[in-house]
Amino acid sequence: MPKTTLTMDELLAQSDIEALKAGDVVEGTVTSIKKHEVWINLGAKGVGVVLRREIGHGQQISEGDKVTVSVIDPELDEGYSLLSMRRAVKDRGWEELERVFAEQEIVEIMPYDANRGGLLVELEGIRGFLPVSQLAAGHYPRVSGADKDEILQKLNALTNTTLRVRILDVSRKENKLIFSEKEAVKDDMAARFSSLKIGDVVEGVVTGVIDFGAFVNVDGIEGLIHISEISWERVDNPRNYVKVGDQIKAKIISIDKDRLSLSLKQMTEDPWLSEVKAFKKGDVVEGKITRITPFGAFVQLSPSVEALVHVSEMSDDESVDPEKLFQLNEKKQFKVLDIDNENRKIALSLKKSASKKAKVEKESK
Repeated sequence: MPKTTLTMDELLAQSDIEALKAGDVVEGTVTSIKKHEVWINLGAKGVGVVLRREIGHGQQISEGDKVTVSVIDPELDEGYSLLSMRRAVKDRGWEELERVFAEQEIVEIMPYDANRGGLLVELEGIRGFLPVSQLAAGHYPRVSGADKDEILQKLNALTNTTLRVRILDVSRKENKLIFSEKEAVKDDMAARFSSLKIGDVVEGVVTGVIDFGAFVNVDGIEGLIHISEISWERVDNPRNYVKVGDQIKAKIISIDKDRLSLSLKQMTEDPWLSEVKAFKKGDVVEGKITRITPFGAFVQLSPSVEALVHVSEMSDDESVDPEKLFQLNEKKQFKVLDIDNENRKIALSLKKSASKKAKVEKESK
């Protein structure tokens, strides 16, 4: 007697319709929404059910909606398929992210949270991370002494802010998604760098002040003013000269790979050049001790002119100790041994000043 009934597998085998497999992503129509489950009509591929926990967070659905689902189990004992909307979103999300990464597209993200290491991001239903090191210059948290709480405060200020980024790394297998803002602006930065040259005067905003200088955002490019380039005066604390948020003009003195070296002091004429004219070789001058080192002492002769008295010019005693001979802010008289205008250096002598003074006093008697 011929067989008159066929199983679903046999019917599918005789048709062009492929049987469902775990992991397949298919489309269907919502036919019924119940308290704990949603029923989906998959057309020729049968009927499936989505448990409430497998519906994506915040996803709103109604009867008659077309939805995309992922197959968890193609055929339960009851004859229908077990499906997931949440997994389908992720499956499609990974595919889209892999495409964006392969084509190096720039996308917009909005971080939803932050930790001390960077920003937490979600894109295409997949959670990812934007490390601090991959932030562009304008958003990088420049803080003094790597203060972790201050870094976190600055990163929190970037949450719910739209950022343009590229995907730096994506791996579905490792559940890894890393973003980079630096990569997104790289091409634009290269074009901006090509338009700049040493000697140009640029405008920028101070983004951070630290012990060795100040960071400046120049139209998205990071610049550094080293402490030695802040003022013609001796600078002990950069914070006394600039603060975060200051709008400044500075001169480019060097262009590195991704950073400008800037000078604030070179925006004005070097006062040393005019003040040094008051001194001549052989003069006996009065100066204030500003620094004491094992090899000598630094002496301020005028607001912008500082000179050095080497340890060998302090006394005929070779074992002389500068720390015992001088005190900070003490004033003494010195003889000018040499003036080097090109290198902005003046050499002084204490012992020759004393001998000259003694000679003058003897001749006056």
